[in-house]
Amino acid sequence: MLLATTPTAQAVPKKITVNPLKLLTTIGLPSEVSGVVVSGKNLIVYGTQNSRAYAKALDVNGTELWKIQLDQSQGSVATAAAVDAVGDIWIAGSTPLVATSVVAPSGTTQATINPDNAVIPAPTLAGDLKVLTIWKVSATGVIGSPSVLPSNHAILPTAVLIDKAGLTIVGSLASEKTSAGFIISLSFSGVFSKLTQVGSISTTIESVSRNTDGTFTLVGPSGETIAGKKLAGLVDGLIVRVSKDLKIVSAIRSSISKGKRIWNSTTASLLLGGEVVVGNKREVAVTKFSSRYLPTWTFRFPGTGPGFTIGSTQLLFLSSGAVPELAWNPKTPTPLLITFNSKGAISAADSAPIGQRLLLGSLESKELGPLVVTSSADTVSIFIRNTR
Repeated sequence: MLLATTPTAQAVPKKITVNPLKLLTTIGLPSEVSGVVVSGKNLIVYGTQNSRAYAKALDVNGTELWKIQLDQSQGSVATAAAVDAVGDIWIAGSTPLVATSVVAPSGTTQATINPDNAVIPAPTLAGDLKVLTIWKVSATGVIGSPSVLPSNHAILPTAVLIDKAGLTIVGSLASEKTSAGFIISLSFSGVFSKLTQVGSISTTIESVSRNTDGTFTLVGPSGETIAGKKLAGLVDGLIVRVSKDLKIVSAIRSSISKGKRIWNSTTASLLLGGEVVVGNKREVAVTKFSSRYLPTWTFRFPGTGPGFTIGSTQLLFLSSGAVPELAWNPKTPTPLLITFNSKGAISAADSAPIGQRLLLGSLESKELGPLVVTSSADTVSIFIRNTR
């Protein structure tokens, strides 16, 4: 009778140990580094130094191999990059709009802007950065002629996608009355498509991925109606499908009322990462979507700032609380890289040291595995998994 009534003891699942990430190298000052990509075995760092866009190559030990100034304009910036199949680096940024950048339509006459031929200093304000500029740099540091596209708005690229069809660039447009996202393509021969604007007063596009049918997925935050889908919260997480010819097909948005939702990243497998803020509660979310944008699995973790996804299995974010599946409960926000299995269960986790207070991004290297790019108060660092 005792055997019949005594409940069977349930084994408590063992919590997953969080392994420390290993410092690979430091790459620069926080004020000068926008991001990093991998070309072969080298790290390509890009950003703005002394108010001019630049790029440099480092080996995995941090030794500088080359460094170039991308643009001579005072106030130019480099903000996104990608590497093509042969190792060339394509860097997107913005440069100041000057008189020589504007091409008048055929049959029109331009007014004389500077009849006295006076020397006009280059503008330095962010609002003057109205020229979308794409630089191509070889793996050895040889720069070609840039591709430029003047705009009526300040323009800021946030992500570059490269495949056999060419480049796809997304980002933000801003003016006194405009705050919108955009998508545009660039052929390898340097020809821009027509720019497609997403939203008009309160939308940003932060990341882009290409779907198997050739369409694009764009993600970011939005505080306005997009493709007939009205605002649900204070700011909604926005997912937009765009056709091959860069026309908006559909939009899906989050449904959190009285809250802010931001998608920061998307991958080719439609693994999305982002931020959730409701009142004083801050979380980082990760959701795996199907090709029809239906959630397959999702998690929310206590955290602050952006959520960066890698491939189909990893999320990087600043963790600020316990994760039930992990032996983990940070006292201060700490970078945490979580790995999921194919069914969406947590299978591993790695962390960067305390003091890495900002995340600049994450990327995958064939030789090194996932790379975690962080910033302390003084230095931008790259961490990798400790395989020892």
